Amino acid sequence: MYFIGIDIGTTSVKLLTIDEGGSVVQSAVRDYPISFPRALWSEQNPEDWWIKTIDGLKEMITGLDREEIKAVSFSGQMHGLVVLDEMDQVIRPAILWNDQRTEKECKYLNEEIGQEIISDWTGNLALTGFTAPKLLWLRENEPENFARIKKIMLPKDYVAYKMSGAFATDLSDASGTLYLDVKNREWSKPMLKLLEISEEQLPKLYESFQPIGTMQKELAAELGLNEDVRVVIGGGDQAVAAVGGGVVETNACSLSLGTSGVVFASTEQFFVDEKNSLHSFCHANGKYHQMGVTLAAAASLKWWVEEVNRSEDFDGLLKEAEEAGIDDQVFFLPYLMGERTPHNDPYCRGTFIGMNLTHQRKHLTRAVLEGVAFSLRDTFEIMKSMGIGISRISINGGGAKSKLWCSIISDVLNVEVVKLNSNEGPAYGAAILAAVGYGLFDTVESACDKFVKITETIKPDALRAALYDQKYEMFREIYPAAKDLFKKLTKTV
Repeated sequence: MYFIGIDIGTTSVKLLTIDEGGSVVQSAVRDYPISFPRALWSEQNPEDWWIKTIDGLKEMITGLDREEIKAVSFSGQMHGLVVLDEMDQVIRPAILWNDQRTEKECKYLNEEIGQEIISDWTGNLALTGFTAPKLLWLRENEPENFARIKKIMLPKDYVAYKMSGAFATDLSDASGTLYLDVKNREWSKPMLKLLEISEEQLPKLYESFQPIGTMQKELAAELGLNEDVRVVIGGGDQAVAAVGGGVVETNACSLSLGTSGVVFASTEQFFVDEKNSLHSFCHANGKYHQMGVTLAAAASLKWWVEEVNRSEDFDGLLKEAEEAGIDDQVFFLPYLMGERTPHNDPYCRGTFIGMNLTHQRKHLTRAVLEGVAFSLRDTFEIMKSMGIGISRISINGGGAKSKLWCSIISDVLNVEVVKLNSNEGPAYGAAILAAVGYGLFDTVESACDKFVKITETIKPDALRAALYDQKYEMFREIYPAAKDLFKKLTKTV
């Protein structure tokens, strides 16, 4: 038997097939464009996701016994606003998770309506990346498009809809809309009223491991598959990546080093931190999780290597950084796209500070790696203050391929960092959910217990950890000192 996982990412769709033992047998990747119509805006054409998904599927299933393909499931970039009209046509480009245009709308929700009220309704405060502020922006700035809305969905749900015909979403992804009552796992009626949308415009809610139907006949015929291939809804990329990393038990923790960086902790019960610094969301296993986000993690390294150094030699620059050692003077703030946790500030900007004539490129490269690690530690410290006991973190994402970066993170957080038998992240987690949805396992936990294994353990070095403790305390002083200047700089752009 085979199970397919599809991850609708920010820059590409990643697809893989696993067998009933959890081994990856086929994979494919297809890139698609992202547009930035204005400063701080970020959009995509949903049809690109669909076209590239089908193209990747056709390649991936070549050579497989198609009779044995039993189910498909999804992971997706969260928060993106996809709107369809009564003819099921996309009304406008999707507004993505990293789009920062909704500062005004977030201020209205958090200050005029009130953060305490919004948190009571949804379990979270309004952030520029979330979906609800995007709807308010659309209502105010494109009223003709807002009036045409028949269906509101998230990125992966658009692909699932095209594949199955089922208008559906899951609770983990819906948690990031800011119009889900996360605690009670249902749409928030007061938020829907405030947004002037109806429940009829929203998809039916499922747990991430639940089937929503089967593949549409025409598509199954085009792909040469049985019509009874189950379509399992899947979840938001971070929750599904956590499944792929086996982070499903209470207080288990993962760290994703993708375009964004995420610290994710699985919890049995729903609870909210005092300042709403973390996201309190439903988990893909039917429970809950806490999550903090650094918006530009691997994106910071990509920017430094490709845009600043005009190079593609990631390995060469990382080798230089390893030779640099820990420098207690040079710092990098990885706020190239604003920042979410803990600052919730779209005006944050990337910053190097502390350089002198003795510093070389290797010191700055290492500072980029350390700056992302320090930003992730901000989330880690909040989780510890909430009583979440974390002694080990599983790591995934493209950045996890760097041994140096994994070692820095282990030292900065002063915890064991483990690598797993699959570094496929969300796509692998989606394939696991497909297996659970098909009925191969009774629970997500039992599937992870069989499929997910530790392959490498990186332990913190006591001396380096102590040095990083000191450097982290200095890192924490930079943002408050520069906050007002960041806002002034942005206002002049």
